[in-house]
Amino acid sequence: MRTPLSRVRFLGSAHSGTDHFWKQRVTAVALVPLTVIFVFIVIGLLGRNHAAAAQILGSPFVAITIMLFVIASAYHMWLGMQVIIEDYVHSDLKLTLIMCNTFFCFVIGLSCLYALVKLSFGV
Repeated sequence: MRTPLSRVRFLGSAHSGTDHFWKQRVTAVALVPLTVIFVFIVIGLLGRNHAAAAQILGSPFVAITIMLFVIASAYHMWLGMQVIIEDYVHSDLKLTLIMCNTFFCFVIGLSCLYALVKLSFGV
């Protein structure tokens, strides 16, 4: 039985509503153009040496686009894997897997951003 207030706020039994659902959909929609641009950038980097790649990645448009792609991808991956773990793991291992998922996605995203910054600035 739902109260009128919970119907208005769209809150379910977990009291979190559709926030997680919408975040995953928004990141998916954001990743469509970012992925297309990222693929074109990677195709442009094929066969280039380190100096040429650093010059291309040093462009503000390219660097910001790839940073947005990495952030959106890592966040989308975190959300998706969390849903899979919550839905399909029915043991005491669930909390550990959710923590490992969070750590893994954070490390992957941060590593990619670090590599991009290092290549962009030629450090």
